Amino acid sequence: MKRSIVNEIIAESDKFMRSFGFVMPPFAYLNPTGLKSYVTDGGAMVRDHMLGWDITDYGQGNYEDLGLFLFTVRNGSDANVTRGMGMLYAEKMLISNENQISPMHHHIKKTEDIINRGGATLVIELFTRAPDGSCDPNAPVEVMTDGRMRTLKAGECLRLEPGESVTLEPWHWHAFWGEGGRVLIGEVSNVNDDRTDNIFREPIGRFGTIEEDTDPVHLLVSDYDKWLA
Repeated sequence: MKRSIVNEIIAESDKFMRSFGFVMPPFAYLNPTGLKSYVTDGGAMVRDHMLGWDITDYGQGNYEDLGLFLFTVRNGSDANVTRGMGMLYAEKMLISNENQISPMHHHIKKTEDIINRGGATLVIELFTRAPDGSCDPNAPVEVMTDGRMRTLKAGECLRLEPGESVTLEPWHWHAFWGEGGRVLIGEVSNVNDDRTDNIFREPIGRFGTIEEDTDPVHLLVSDYDKWLA
């Protein structure tokens, strides 16, 4: 993806989130120099826990059709999990555009509540993980939606309207997209690491490659190793 496009997506996404009353934390709006100072001056958690802007085309170069916008607001650590105390949770804001697919995947550790925070309909295609780890093409899918257990057919699409949510466990294979427009999505989960906890059905990457055709307005979490080391 070109950096100029990334800058545009950040600006448009921030405007969209604000239209629903969601404002990102102050570090989100720092330029690269300002964020580096923030990290040095006690804000290392931003870098180490990958908090911030996250825009991916999954390395396929087709963001409009296969991509996702995310912002990680908070995220604990495996060390906290081991101790059984501290920040044991994570929170993200996501935006899925109309017919923009986040491809089929599951997680190793993460259980997540996916919440339609506003906009259009969120469509989630679901499968159960087979014993060998693959998508089971036949097994029914049992899933919790707003405190109610539901049973779906393999590959059936769950549609969430604004305010509705679903709890996805590590054995849920899922892909999702917006239907009828852009969707603002909330994600509440246990601690997770996007570098290691995403298993995709197809051989694609979690983060894209950035073509530096202009300077970054704000850094992506995938920039941190280079810019904030």
